[in-house]
Order: sequence, then C-alpha cells, then structure tokens
Amino acid sequence: MSGSEDLEITPADTQRRLDRGEKLLLVDVREAWEFEICRIEGAKHIPMGLIPANLQALDTDDEVICYCHHGMRSLDVAVWLRGQGVARAKSLAGGIERGRLKSTRAGRDINDKFSIGVQQDSPCNG
Repeated sequence: MSGSEDLEITPADTQRRLDRGEKLLLVDVREAWEFEICRIEGAKHIPMGLIPANLQALDTDDEVICYCHHGMRSLDVAVWLRGQGVARAKSLAGGIERGRLKSTRAGRDINDKFSIGVQQDSPCNG
C-alpha cells in the first residue's frame, strides 16, 4: 500500500468498520457554518485552523478519520497529524460529498448510516 493510500480511507471502508463496531474517532475539520448545514452524527467538530490547539484531544489509540467537504482539507490535516505523532490519522477520501454521492448511486443514501442531517439547499446535496 502506498503512502497516499494509507492516508485515506473510503466511505465504504469507513462504513464497514463502523458496522463492525470498531472504535473510530470521526473529526469534521470544516468551518462552523459548514458543520451546521450537514454533518456525520457523533463526529467531533474541530475546524482545520483549530487542529493544532486541539492536538491533545486527537492523541488517542482509536483511528482518527478526518473529513471535510471534498477531502482536501482533511487530507492536509491527516498529513499534519501524522507528522505530530498521530500515527492512525486518515482522511475520508472525497470527503462528505463523495460518500453521499457514491452511496446514493448505489441505492443507499449515506444518510441511512452516517445520519447526515442535510438541508434542501445544502452544498452537501451535490
């Protein structure tokens, strides 16, 4: 597995692991206004700019899966966290948007499992 693959986890893999009851720390690194529009229930909200000040809260034995809208900010955060010693930090590939679209195309909306509260005019509606 290459380094970039190791840094990302697909929405499907994340869902399988949650279904198996694995302990995962989901961290939403988007801004507060984005978090208010849609979110994965149970995720910890720490905007990207506040990650350094909250590093201690992310120092856990659980795998830390960061996510944002499209997966770019969360990938930056996962790389930074790894550099700070959070060896199990990953980014949700494609962000909250990709997970929702892929699951909808597969006939199962990610809302079913991730409990994303999405408003009609939300950026999370694609």
